[in-house]
Amino acid sequence: MRIDLRSDTITKPTKGMLQSMMNAVVGDDVYKEDPSVNELEAYLANLFGKETALFFPTGSMANQAAIKLHTQPGEQLIADHYAHVFNYEGGGVSFNSGVSCKLIEGNRGMITADQVEAAINPPDFYHSPLTALVCVENTTNKGGGACYDIETLKSIKDVCERHGLGFHLDGARLWNAMIAKDQSPKDFGKLFDTISVCLSKGLGAPMGSVLIGDTELMKNAIRVRKVLGGGMRQVGFMAAAGLYGVKHQWDRLAEDHKRAQEIGEVLSTLPFVLHVEPIDTNIVIFKIATNEDEFIAKMAEKDIHFYSMGQGKLRLVTHHDYSERMHQYFLEVLQSMD
Repeated sequence: MRIDLRSDTITKPTKGMLQSMMNAVVGDDVYKEDPSVNELEAYLANLFGKETALFFPTGSMANQAAIKLHTQPGEQLIADHYAHVFNYEGGGVSFNSGVSCKLIEGNRGMITADQVEAAINPPDFYHSPLTALVCVENTTNKGGGACYDIETLKSIKDVCERHGLGFHLDGARLWNAMIAKDQSPKDFGKLFDTISVCLSKGLGAPMGSVLIGDTELMKNAIRVRKVLGGGMRQVGFMAAAGLYGVKHQWDRLAEDHKRAQEIGEVLSTLPFVLHVEPIDTNIVIFKIATNEDEFIAKMAEKDIHFYSMGQGKLRLVTHHDYSERMHQYFLEVLQSMD
């Protein structure tokens, strides 16, 4: 029994999702003639209370397109130093948009309105880049699945409006945040100019992300996607998978959160575990006193797999392919370790 907790991206389509893919009506999406893609885009735009949406092959591409829509070369965006757009998108901020990042050291990947305001460059000081955009990530990947409170985001939105800044949400695991905090998509649609949501993590689709926004800002999104290489043809098979995930596999994320909490509780009792970071959703980050490579190898011998983040830190992620049977076995293995 292989237990793979490296990421929630390793999930396979469920039977219902596969059936939905097989039954998908498809066309050529480059001509905007794929009915399943069009349905997914319309559904998510309406879900978030925005005017339009565009399907992308990856979350990184969706984020990079959003940054391009909001900025001009030479400008600057503000983000937490843990931000995915800075750490894990191949330097695309500078390569694709010619934009630099001003990084803030927030709390578990989350920043505050006061921090944002302090980071804005004076617009009349031509020696520094012009601040154009604020990017936040919810949940935070490197921050261990932490979730923003809506009031914090509202305060950041107020700062953006006062200073004429764009506001983008990297919502790769926004589905998890909304379940954990009992929030609605329209809560976020009211606050953000653009939102990217991922379909291939907690929702279990094989691929795909969607960028959501209003028509005026999004009018060039398909052109930017083309420039980035994102023209797709009969991709409705994948869109159908994503739509199935949103409609049928979103609520069950609460199970992943519960299992992550239970793993954290057991880890906290182990003598070699120095610290378990707060667990809000499905990501568990913990620090051990022993050699992390040896610990990972020992777990791999029992066919349990997860990642080291370096410096004694390890990360594991629960997901819908991590069953209750696997969970109980994993807890037993942890409890047997000294």
